[in-house]
Amino acid sequence: MPAFLLKGTERTIMYKVGTKLVEAAEEIEKLKNIPRDTFIRAVCDAIAGAYRKKMKLLPTDSINVQHDEEAGELGIFVPKTVVQNVTDEVREIALAEALEYIPDVVEGEILELDVTPDDFAEFGRIAASTAKQIMTQRIREAEKLNLKDEFESKKHSTIAGTIKRIEYTIRGQPNVVVDLGNFDVHIPMKFQLPRENYKVGNRIRVFILEYREDRRVPMIIASHTHEDLVKELFEIEVPEIEDHTVEIRSIAREAGQRTKIAVMSTSDDIDPVGACIGARGSRIQNVLSELRNEKIDIVRFSDDPVDYISNALSPAEILTVALFDDEEGKRAEVTVAADQLSLAIGRGGQNVRLAAKLTGWKIDIKELAGSAVSDEESDADENLEEEDFEEESVDLETKEEAVAEASAE
Repeated sequence: MPAFLLKGTERTIMYKVGTKLVEAAEEIEKLKNIPRDTFIRAVCDAIAGAYRKKMKLLPTDSINVQHDEEAGELGIFVPKTVVQNVTDEVREIALAEALEYIPDVVEGEILELDVTPDDFAEFGRIAASTAKQIMTQRIREAEKLNLKDEFESKKHSTIAGTIKRIEYTIRGQPNVVVDLGNFDVHIPMKFQLPRENYKVGNRIRVFILEYREDRRVPMIIASHTHEDLVKELFEIEVPEIEDHTVEIRSIAREAGQRTKIAVMSTSDDIDPVGACIGARGSRIQNVLSELRNEKIDIVRFSDDPVDYISNALSPAEILTVALFDDEEGKRAEVTVAADQLSLAIGRGGQNVRLAAKLTGWKIDIKELAGSAVSDEESDADENLEEEDFEEESVDLETKEEAVAEASAE
């Protein structure tokens, strides 16, 4: 194969590609969000890899593939040492031949020569396959880097998108893929709302949770059940939260069913609960529509644990709250009237369980002159029956309508 000097001299045989490479790079940039220069560099590296394999060069051998966008040319250049007698044609050039190009060249000097083949078809099938593999790998690495950058800029934030497709794992579990514009996110089953019917094309707002690289194709995981999703929705709908006039102090959520949110105001002129609800419930209604009408209780935060626990157990009316800080930790014994016991506990123990999460106190509820029912007992059994509270003689199922009505209020 003839050798020629680096482009800039009279003897070069760079390969004409015209504008095709640039056009392909621009198309990839639109489709994959991969910068044009990154794609062109990947093509050049792929060609270098193919040439290295064809010429059986070592990994330490330098190969430089250049793209001249203005001229629309590609060229392969390798360094060769000027020697008196050539023993390695791949890495050396004879002094007599080099003098034809550079009159003052001396032995031992290194020249970078154009070794572009007359026809790229000379690379052969194996060389072309190598180029394709290298290029595919580079594009995949660029996509991976772009995805990670997108995650770093959007992590722990709420973004609206469109459901793109529903995938199923080998166990048959649905995985919801959401298109957020520049990238896709995946919502595994454990981060989906229970009983929610996800359909392709539906708009959805998700919380960007984590970036996973523990598989062949990295992905961004989003959640539709995270507590911070509720928080960000209120920040969007309530200007007082955005300007820090109203603060969200705590959130307890059982996704798809019920959420309790504790708020406070930094100004005596602002009612934090009213600000979150809005005129005629306009603000909270927008949040509810995003959460598929999940029940939301907005309670007033207080530095006084007694007031805070009483507020957290709404809509039940609390008679007394006794606080204990012993070997069992922070514990509160709450007394309610007989007709308020089912409201305080909630269906399946949900109300007392959420109140405990919201306040950070272990809560035991007892009927006036009756025995106690704790939030731990409520956690242990999601489907409470009448016999669970024989001493109080309270049938939760018969008071379901009262609980639902009070929660909605």
